[in-house]
Amino acid sequence: MAWRASHYVVAGSLAAAGLLWAAHEAWSARRLLTAPAIVVTSAYDDWADTLRARETVSDLLTRAGITGRDYVALLRAAHALDARRLRPGLVFQLRRLKGDSVTRRLGVRTGPEVRLWMTRLGGDSGWSETVETIPWTTTRLRATGVIQSNLYDALDGAVPDSFLPSKERIALAWAIADVYDWEVDFTRDIRPGDRFEVLIERLESPEGERRFGRILAARVDVAATPSYAFYFEGETARGGFYDDKGRSLRRAFLRAPLQYRRISSRFGGRFHPILNRWRSHQGTDYAAAWGTPVRATADGIVSFAGREGGYGNLIEIRHANGIRTRYGHLSKFAKGLQVGQRVTQDQTVGYVGSTGLSTGPHLHYEFLVNGRATNPQRKDAGPVQAVPSKLKPVFDTLRTQLLAELEPRPGAVAARVD
Repeated sequence: MAWRASHYVVAGSLAAAGLLWAAHEAWSARRLLTAPAIVVTSAYDDWADTLRARETVSDLLTRAGITGRDYVALLRAAHALDARRLRPGLVFQLRRLKGDSVTRRLGVRTGPEVRLWMTRLGGDSGWSETVETIPWTTTRLRATGVIQSNLYDALDGAVPDSFLPSKERIALAWAIADVYDWEVDFTRDIRPGDRFEVLIERLESPEGERRFGRILAARVDVAATPSYAFYFEGETARGGFYDDKGRSLRRAFLRAPLQYRRISSRFGGRFHPILNRWRSHQGTDYAAAWGTPVRATADGIVSFAGREGGYGNLIEIRHANGIRTRYGHLSKFAKGLQVGQRVTQDQTVGYVGSTGLSTGPHLHYEFLVNGRATNPQRKDAGPVQAVPSKLKPVFDTLRTQLLAELEPRPGAVAARVD
């Protein structure tokens, strides 16, 4: 069959296509092979290291490769870092170039609001210091609960970790006890079923850390009788707490010779107070760990400090208006304490022991009025200071505002923990 002109056109097209394909394959065989591009996600190794018990900062920095002159240069540049006061558990953030053994940067929180950064300079130029201020936001919150055994257990049960972590709940319990230091002895005045309510400022960091700030107002039922506390500054920069009638909670005598934080079962030596009366009912016994600091409950003059029969090591302090206090079974006296010395309220005068007629470490405390042993009731706690009359309207307004947040009406807007 004779070819037509169209047949020659098709054949020419196929031949041209074949030549192009052959040329492409020949070029592909000759070109260089290339690998996919490498994407660097991070040029640094970042890790954390914790200062361990019985370690110095030198031990930790040695693990980070900072030794010898390098270590000395870092400490010389770190003006905001006191290497002698660093506590175990402190976390250091460290950084170095990948594949390098030399630490380039380290950071550490030297306080709740301060972070210190140390950065290595080029060559042998040493280190540079940067102090970063951590911003904390403040929120007013309310917590309430029922006391069955002690204040801390009540707080621990009523306040979740999302509200305040455990360590901060302990700080809150101590703060409540400090507010009522002149009014309430939390080891003997509180009864099961007594309630507490507290309005606080809570601080939160950008990383989500939460800590206790300060108490603004509180109510503690003492044997079912409410006792209020409202923070008020007045004309001075140093504020204080006042009750709902504008009377200061600060008195001449503290309610207890031991701080609540020192004898509560959840703190310190983990001893829970055991309250027993002597057969002669001359005083009150406070069970506490050996060596617990004993404080003077009021200003006075030391009238006796020595060994006294069944009391063992005894301190007697003379106060105004014919009042004397006694502190017995002490392991030792405060350094330098002597007869005739003037002491101030809350000053450490001795330490808990078990001298004299004692079966275990505890403090025997007596409160005598004109030589007669009695219980340190509020009527004997000294005169009551009140808000000055010219500031009473200001206090009344503040008290009303705080009370509305402390005890909100149903439906009122207030942060709380149920």
